[in-house]
Amino acid sequence: MTASPAETETDWLRLDNQICFSLHAASRAFNGVYRVVLKDLGLTYPQYLVMLVLWERGDLPVKKLGEQLRLDSGTLSPLVKRLEAAGLVRRERSVQDERSVRVLLTEEGAALRGRALEVPRRIIRSTGFDRAEIADLRARLDRLTNALDAAAATEAEDPRD
Repeated sequence: MTASPAETETDWLRLDNQICFSLHAASRAFNGVYRVVLKDLGLTYPQYLVMLVLWERGDLPVKKLGEQLRLDSGTLSPLVKRLEAAGLVRRERSVQDERSVRVLLTEEGAALRGRALEVPRRIIRSTGFDRAEIADLRARLDRLTNALDAAAATEAEDPRD
């Protein structure tokens, strides 16, 4: 026996059928694990993301840092200020363009990278996934993100009323 169209559409509105909720729940669960793992480093998860970009790319303008993290300046600026207060980064105005502020690692911030090397290992263990499963999941999530970005851009250009 097949479901009627009305039953199928009602099923679409079930919380446990929403991919967005599954991603939200997984994100919250990750944040819980990261909260514990990062406590030793004195970082929050968003601060850890800022540090990851700086460890990988070196000093960057705030704008570029925000692009990498998909954060607006209103969200990023307080994060950078807290990292600066902790002595891990410093901000420096560009001499070429005073509107541009670069974020640079301090010696202490650069040294923290060595202590952070254990974080990914602990997170991988926490997932219960092997490296191949994690690589596959990342690839699928990247594909999903790209598709959603494209859909959002299309919707912005041609919204259906």
